[in-house]
Amino acid sequence: MAIDKEKIIEQLNRILECELAGVVRYTHYSMMIFGYNRIPIVALFQQEAQESLGHAQQAGEMITRLGGHPSLGIGPLLETHQHDVGPILMETLEAEHAALRLYYELLSMVEGKNIPLEEYARNLILQEEGHIDEIDKMLRNPGDVGVSRAARDLA
Repeated sequence: MAIDKEKIIEQLNRILECELAGVVRYTHYSMMIFGYNRIPIVALFQQEAQESLGHAQQAGEMITRLGGHPSLGIGPLLETHQHDVGPILMETLEAEHAALRLYYELLSMVEGKNIPLEEYARNLILQEEGHIDEIDKMLRNPGDVGVSRAARDLA
């Protein structure tokens, strides 16, 4: 079974642009956190920015392996101009769901056709699902064991 390299490269470029937007978004968020819990949340966002950069680099490497040209574009940057941790986490949750959709779309394009691309997509899906789970837990009130309302609304 053959893959459509051009369509795969287009999808990988969408992923690249999304992840580059994540670098900008998480870096911005890390500068906008104030209050008693600032230090661990800033560290989290800085770590997420680094991870997004790594994901962008991976996507770019996959693009060039396929003979494509990595995009210099950047995905949409969602910002509500709310500078409280709650709204920032909501924006983060929305962005993580958008990235997850891109990886699932890639998986559907390559599943059973290209093992390296399939494993790449599966690995990133696993990571994005983990991020969504962590953000969901951050959005819950202490003691809540159910999924947050925000996560339910986006699912």
